[in-house]
Amino acid sequence: MKMIKKAITLTLGLVMIGAASFAQSLADAKKAIDAEQYQKATSMLKTLINSNAKEGENYFNLGNVYLLTDDIDSARAVFTNGVTASPKYALNYVGLGHADLKSKNPTSAKTNFDKAIELGAKNYQTYLAIGKSYLEQEVPDYNAALPNLQKADELDAKDKDPETFLALGDFYAMQIGKNSEAYPWYLRALDVNPNLTRAIVQIGRMYRQAYSFPDAADQIQKAIAIDANYGPAYRELAENDQQWSRAADVKDREAKRAASLANMRKYLDLTDKSVDSRIRYAQFLVYANDYATLEKEVATLNVEASNPKSFLVTRLRGYSAVENKNFAAGVKYMNELFARKQDAARILGEDYLMLGRALQGTGNDSLAVMNIAKAVAMDSTKAEELAGLGKKLYEAKNYKLSAEAYKISIKANSKNPNIANNYYYLGLADYFAYSYPAPGTTPDKNVLVEADSAFAKVNQLAPGHDIDAAYLFQARIGKILDDKEAPKGLAVPHYLKYIEVLTVTRPEKATTPANIKNLIDAYNWLGSYYSANDKDKAIEYLNKTLALDPQNAYAIQSLKILNTPAAAPAKKAPIK
Repeated sequence: MKMIKKAITLTLGLVMIGAASFAQSLADAKKAIDAEQYQKATSMLKTLINSNAKEGENYFNLGNVYLLTDDIDSARAVFTNGVTASPKYALNYVGLGHADLKSKNPTSAKTNFDKAIELGAKNYQTYLAIGKSYLEQEVPDYNAALPNLQKADELDAKDKDPETFLALGDFYAMQIGKNSEAYPWYLRALDVNPNLTRAIVQIGRMYRQAYSFPDAADQIQKAIAIDANYGPAYRELAENDQQWSRAADVKDREAKRAASLANMRKYLDLTDKSVDSRIRYAQFLVYANDYATLEKEVATLNVEASNPKSFLVTRLRGYSAVENKNFAAGVKYMNELFARKQDAARILGEDYLMLGRALQGTGNDSLAVMNIAKAVAMDSTKAEELAGLGKKLYEAKNYKLSAEAYKISIKANSKNPNIANNYYYLGLADYFAYSYPAPGTTPDKNVLVEADSAFAKVNQLAPGHDIDAAYLFQARIGKILDDKEAPKGLAVPHYLKYIEVLTVTRPEKATTPANIKNLIDAYNWLGSYYSANDKDKAIEYLNKTLALDPQNAYAIQSLKILNTPAAAPAKKAPIK
């Protein structure tokens, strides 16, 4: 009899140890899922299934891991196996319904959810899992989720599971402007389990969304203090540092950016380096202007072309190539991006800008202007980028295209603080496009009219400004446009204004060699113009030339002529 009792006791002990081991292993698997260690969780759950093939909960959790990693086919297969292994376990039907929702089949999802409720109508976990399924979609169905989550809360009358409160907190936190409604639910979850790191991190996220960055950092650090290997905490800390670095009043901007990258790398090291997390890290590298690292990161980030995420990967490859001056590669990747017609709605103004910069780098200036103009049309803040290209084209003496770039930039952003400078370069580009036309073409004087209008705009926007040459170029245009046979003096008021700026308004500028030469040209031209009808004025201006350049040949010769007395008229012969 004693032997029988000992055998029973030993057997019961082994069963209890085995059960404890199983429970601990499943708990560890769930902890790995929450920490986004999906590969680890998958391995653990497969081991649990192999050791206990009849336990439906193992299948449910493994199927969820596949859903979290967007492997819907594998998830559906695991849930189906779970239904076969444990027909009365309701949650695998929920898993099948969840997979149906992700496959855009709400009718089939409803059928599976109804079957789950038939089996587990009194179990809060059934409704909790259904509610979470509606939330975990590309477009969450809040109307369908809430009644199920509320039912779960009702059935879990003893409030023993913080997951119900977490899900209700998520329900509100996922909706814009409802963080205040989410907060009490997270606190209730923490009442059940004060060490619930995800709830702590979620509250930190809400602080960040309220732009309370120091409070967010302090909150997230509480989670790290509980579990230094909880990867999502570092991701949220990285997001907080990154957003904090862009705040207007931040003093240590670069330090915050560096910290955000370090924390994001820590997150990657602690998790499975999923495609999503690596893409997010790549975006952080863009914010940090670390394009050298970005180019290396996205080079090994392989995503199937059919995967919507490949669009973003291609964009990041293009951006990094352009920023690293690999312009040919930049053109290649950006053209691949634009070739994805199914993603046409996802194209940004920045995409056209990057393609334009890549084309410019490969010498395709006309296409560069065209694409950057499209960027400006989508986002007027890009206007100055086009002006920058206009300046480069001007320096390259591609005056016609430079003028085109400046015109589009000016039209897109008339309130730009650099608008006067842009008008100035538009005027210059037009003036030189007329002065140096393409071989075999005849210059159009309308281009000079446009140039004159641009310079007039400079003088209107910034009177007495540093761009005094605008008056000078207006004078030169006036000389060209004036009637050669009966000149109206179109250049006169502009030369006079130029002289006024340099001798009265800004006399310190009159001492530079270039401005002295321009003043001499102005005085000599005015002397020439007035010599026909106002000898005194002509002499006055020519003498001003000599004050600057006593050896000026033109002024000396002209004054000699003007100062020579007119010959007396010949006397008439007496009439005889």
